[in-house]
Amino acid sequence: MDSLTLFVSVLALPLGLLVLRTVYHLYFHPLSKFPGPKLAAATFLYEFYYDVVKSGMYIWEIERMHEKYGPIVRINPREIHIRDSAYYDEIHAGASRKRSKDPKYAIAFGAPNSLVGTITHDHHRFRRSLLSNYFSKRSVVELGPSIHDKVDKLIARFEQAHQAGDVLHLQLDFAALTADVITDYCYGWSYGYLDGEKGSVSNDLVDAVNGLMVMIHINRFFPFLISIFRNAPPTLLRWLQPNMADLFDVKARLRQQADDTLQKQSLKKVDSEARSTIFDALTDLELPKNERTLDRLEDESALLLGAGTETTARSITVAMFYLTRNKEIMTKLRAELKAVMPKPLSKASWVDLEKLPYLTGVVNEGLRLSHGMTARLARVSPTEPMLYKDWVIPAGTPVSQSNYFVHMDPTLFPEPEKFDPERWIRATEKGEYLSRYIVSFTKGSRQCLGMNLAYAEIYLSIAHIARRINFALYETTTDNICVYRDMGIGCPEVGLFGVRATVEGLVEE
Repeated sequence: MDSLTLFVSVLALPLGLLVLRTVYHLYFHPLSKFPGPKLAAATFLYEFYYDVVKSGMYIWEIERMHEKYGPIVRINPREIHIRDSAYYDEIHAGASRKRSKDPKYAIAFGAPNSLVGTITHDHHRFRRSLLSNYFSKRSVVELGPSIHDKVDKLIARFEQAHQAGDVLHLQLDFAALTADVITDYCYGWSYGYLDGEKGSVSNDLVDAVNGLMVMIHINRFFPFLISIFRNAPPTLLRWLQPNMADLFDVKARLRQQADDTLQKQSLKKVDSEARSTIFDALTDLELPKNERTLDRLEDESALLLGAGTETTARSITVAMFYLTRNKEIMTKLRAELKAVMPKPLSKASWVDLEKLPYLTGVVNEGLRLSHGMTARLARVSPTEPMLYKDWVIPAGTPVSQSNYFVHMDPTLFPEPEKFDPERWIRATEKGEYLSRYIVSFTKGSRQCLGMNLAYAEIYLSIAHIARRINFALYETTTDNICVYRDMGIGCPEVGLFGVRATVEGLVEE
């Protein structure tokens, strides 16, 4: 056999396998009868082109597919996407019906040992039970004074900015608040962003989350890169991807704390009078040994920190952007707040604030238009098929629906781009339970563990800041906070999400 024949033979084998796989995907796969473009059904390269090459644009190609093929579409060789807000609760079902995570998305966040990375329903339920008490509503209500203290620090910084005429980066300021809250509560120490000088200039936690989001689609297609980044020298990481290096610096600190806690547990030197942290729960000696590894503790704590910082800060930022831009909305909010906060420096609890209908509308609109995660968080029914209208979706199939499509559904939210707190009041008067369509925290058995903490921070921050501070937007429009591309979280066309503002005055009455 000459070299040319050998080369052709070697080349023919993978090409032949590719052809056979394509034929299988198109004509013999269990999803072959579902509507959608043939190219998307045949190969992941279609999705790869839009999400990796074009950087987070597949969400709009999926939207186009639905316009052409209807509410149920096969968007890649193995996944079904449904655009029907009423079906979201079926995809993200409660604990009585098993829902596993799609492994391809579980790995994308770079923390395979965390709750987010836990695949099976039962394993996730066990891990969630270890931490659920820390994030119960009762626990969060008791945290109120600590959140108040940090909100006061943030307001003091805004007052200083007023005196100095500084331009604020509100996303970073609110991330400083949320980072200090969650680190103090969960880990027993605070980064002290609110005590430092750099809050409106930089925040390495925000940088770390942004770095992770830049990699989210790449991680899905090339998961082996996560291991490479884990083991790469810090200097190399900073050269390759500075923001990812910030993420690993944060994780290294958490890993050290986890290691310290493990050592104390093994030596039975736990301080019974100290406030317990999530590390105490995760290192309990009664847990199986494979649940107390450093990799597990590092991943879990890092994901709690990232999720508890970025998305909560983003929803406060979006609400404050629209309150600042629309003086009429701000005036109505302040008039309502005076019922429980008669003076600008008055204090109100989360329990009191969540009873205020207009403020609740502001909070809900901030959550709706910040979306939480825009990534498709597919769920899998492992043992029984899922039913959608006349379609039977085989067990084991990833099924997804982006939060963005629910929050921007014009049949639920007329003029969905509009920040309209009164839509929630109108819905309540009609007996409509519109809140079921706020899916920023997803739904069901895998709903965000920190939802109560997020709500408390959002209510307390918006109410007390709105009652005291008058902002003016600085070179910021809706283009700076819109969802132009899906990088796990929504990103604008140019640059990063953010709102710049100045403090034009302090409320005196």
